[in-house]
Amino acid sequence: MLDALTVAVSVAALALAAWCGFAFTRDQPTKDWHFIGMAVVTVLALVQLVIGIVQLTRGGTAEEGTTIFIAYLLGALCAVPAAGFMSLAERSRWGSATVAAGAVVLAVLEVRLHDIWTVG
Repeated sequence: MLDALTVAVSVAALALAAWCGFAFTRDQPTKDWHFIGMAVVTVLALVQLVIGIVQLTRGGTAEEGTTIFIAYLLGALCAVPAAGFMSLAERSRWGSATVAAGAVVLAVLEVRLHDIWTVG
């Protein structure tokens, strides 16, 4: 895995969490700009998924197993879009809180992905 990409996804996810958390404190639902931010974070997670699979096919190995690594990659890819869809159902400040929570989950998944891939 690329450490720089893992850091980029984590930082983008935490920035999205802070942005949506700020909207929550201001009693605002998710808006179009938030969905653009979610799309950017999701594209970064998709790039990470592709790079992770390519590295596995080139002979790279995850310390804790390929299956768990791919499962975490797929979970990381789905965390923010799932929260975004749930925020569409809840068009209040709680929709923003849902996206913020999903983004924090993504950041935690990134740390775990790094642990799974790194040997030692």
